[in-house]
Amino acid sequence: MNYQIRKEAGFQYVDEGQGDVLLLLHGLFGALSNWDAVIKDFSDRYRVIIPLMPIYEMPIRQASLEGLLTFIERFVDYQKLNDLTLLGNSLGGHVALLYTFQHPERVQRLVLTGSSGLFENGMGGSFPKRGSYDYVAERVAYTFYDPKVATKELVDEVFETTSSIPKCMSIVGIAKSAQRNNVAKDLHKIQVPTLLVWGLNDTITPAEVGYEFNRLIAQSELHFIDKCCHAPMMECPTQFNNLLADWLIRNPIGELVVG
Repeated sequence: MNYQIRKEAGFQYVDEGQGDVLLLLHGLFGALSNWDAVIKDFSDRYRVIIPLMPIYEMPIRQASLEGLLTFIERFVDYQKLNDLTLLGNSLGGHVALLYTFQHPERVQRLVLTGSSGLFENGMGGSFPKRGSYDYVAERVAYTFYDPKVATKELVDEVFETTSSIPKCMSIVGIAKSAQRNNVAKDLHKIQVPTLLVWGLNDTITPAEVGYEFNRLIAQSELHFIDKCCHAPMMECPTQFNNLLADWLIRNPIGELVVG
């Protein structure tokens, strides 16, 4: 779909619609387009904001979860955002969790889909091999239940990224940082309504990971989408958006339930 990518103060982001803020965070190989269906279906009644995280541009020494968290903190401060509904896919879910730990006063609702933070297989169990198009195509397809979702455009985008030595080093640094950062001991701190949407066929953060998040986050509910892998909002957008819309209605901002 067509939307404006705004560029200001060192940030690139989408900002569509008005209303309660849905702040969306993409994953390690993600992009703003990962959330196209959410923008299309929700920007008529919510303010949908998606910052492009500087995963490939970060200096090597800053390429970590902590560096991404600092970036999101600066972005939220710059936008003067409060009462957030924070949505994160894969690595974006991990960053969303860290932000919620640090700034619980700003987060009203949390949505995780295929989130890292407990266990993940990485890019199918290994880091990207620079220069191998076939390898990249295979690994991108591994992210989806239906390999057809891994379009040539998507594979080309990832291949271009992994063909750059500095970008590859940043990816590896951030991926290793995510693997080291296990959030299990802190999940009891999450006191806001939390929606967990998992692909039943997720090969990177398997179904067991969704169950564990559900067990450790008090005010959470878990939904699985069959014939779906690691990015439900891309692969099964209708089911994902229906679950999200229903949950947002049932958990309005300002009605925090303390368990």
